Amino acid sequence: MLLLAVPVTARQESSSTTYGYTIFVGGTLVGREEVTVQTTPTGTTITGKGRLSGTLDIVMQRAEIRYRPDWTPERFELEATVNGGDSAIQTVFTGNTAVTRGTDGGQRIDQTDTVAPQTIVLPNVFFGSYEALTRRLATAPVGQEFPAFIRAGNQLTLRVLGAVAERMQIATSTFNVRRYSLALADAKGATPVNLYADEKGSLLRVSVPAIGLDVMREDLASSTSRTMVYSNPGDEAVNIPATGFNLGATLTRPKAATPTAKLPAVILLSGAGADDRDGVLSGVPILGQLAGALADAGYLAVRYDKRGYGQSGGRAESATLADHADDALAVFRWLANRNDIDRDRIAIVGHNEGAWAALLAATRERRIAGIATLAAPSTTGAERILEQQRHVLEQMKLPPAELVSRIELQTRINAAVISGRGWDGIPPETRKQADTPWFQSLLAFDPAKVVRDVRQPFLIVHGELDAQVPVSHADRLAELGKTSRSRAVAVVTIRGVNHLLVPATTGDIAEYASLEDRNVSKDVTTAMTAWLTKSFASVR
Repeated sequence: MLLLAVPVTARQESSSTTYGYTIFVGGTLVGREEVTVQTTPTGTTITGKGRLSGTLDIVMQRAEIRYRPDWTPERFELEATVNGGDSAIQTVFTGNTAVTRGTDGGQRIDQTDTVAPQTIVLPNVFFGSYEALTRRLATAPVGQEFPAFIRAGNQLTLRVLGAVAERMQIATSTFNVRRYSLALADAKGATPVNLYADEKGSLLRVSVPAIGLDVMREDLASSTSRTMVYSNPGDEAVNIPATGFNLGATLTRPKAATPTAKLPAVILLSGAGADDRDGVLSGVPILGQLAGALADAGYLAVRYDKRGYGQSGGRAESATLADHADDALAVFRWLANRNDIDRDRIAIVGHNEGAWAALLAATRERRIAGIATLAAPSTTGAERILEQQRHVLEQMKLPPAELVSRIELQTRINAAVISGRGWDGIPPETRKQADTPWFQSLLAFDPAKVVRDVRQPFLIVHGELDAQVPVSHADRLAELGKTSRSRAVAVVTIRGVNHLLVPATTGDIAEYASLEDRNVSKDVTTAMTAWLTKSFASVR
């Protein structure tokens, strides 16, 4: 049964707000929108304009969605250019009917759809449209469903899975936010979506982890902001000097540590999809929870915002894997110089691509006492990107010809990024996104060449149900470990655990939004602490 949103009071105070939003895909800036929300006693109007580059080059000259006071849609208008083709569309909503007329890429549209009265209009080229949803979520219970109109002939349902209160910090100021976990369901399955709103219901952020999409209000995308999503009892905020800038970090201390004791320490690194210090993926603060578990076991844990993100300085757009390894080494040196740290017992742990930076750091600094990888890829970066894209495209259930075409395009892009040649026929905006220092370093990285120089005790941990980095990667890393200089290579496969290191049923990305247990598995933390105890025993 479809549950409709609770109607709001008919009379509303007049107000008007305008914000800019930046659009990222896979951490790369791909577009911007300017959104204005105007509320009057006669309803709410959301207007916007912007540009989105990449596979689709979209210039949105004007988008406008009008709602009546009871949040029933009245009209949607769009004027845009998509890959050079003009689109001018108007949809008029009356009761249970939506009539769409206009042109889309030169093709004439004249279609009538049956819709629910309080349908939310969410055109997939206008992210500001989510303003209507965040304002209605404030009164929505868990389990409520919202019908959504995407375009003529395309409707779906958004189901509320949960709502969590969080704190956002910009510079020295903090304010309350709400994070809503939703499942976007259509005939092909369910996709997890996270929405963030302020206390007034204004849109702060849209996150779709399955496709690496992140739309953020511009003040939140600044280098002075961070979402304070997770904290442990022993947390302490610190600034760690790196090369020409500071890293915003958090230390988590053991509760029972004596003032004079020299503590063993662990440096935690997150992967490409999580730039904040807590390593948040699909609402799970992976590094934040790992830090708490390590502290409970007697270790001091350090996690930090990546350079150019949160409260860390530096430039994210020019950073490479080697640069991220340098930042980890800066943290190591800072720890080794502290009087309360046992400099002979400092290990480094990386999740996903963070494991690659951890491996680089371990080969450059022999004093690091141990290296652990969590859900780490074992192939070259170029092979890994193709594997990721193939998985995402298969989930989209595209026609076979289109699937092959997109993979072939990605293969050409990868080759051009690595060699610097072969950009002919690839859209300039696509090159602008891909031809970056970070992507170049990621594609060129080969763990086989790095692992052979690892000397420290080496732990490989992988969830059996990992659908993003399949467990076969752990087996290949173990084989590579045999070529290393390490005398202690261990592999632990955790049953019933997914890429987020939490208990799961299938491990699929579509399952993330409905996971009931969102805590890092104790089997993961037990494996880590047991390995640390064993590895550090020889250096006491």
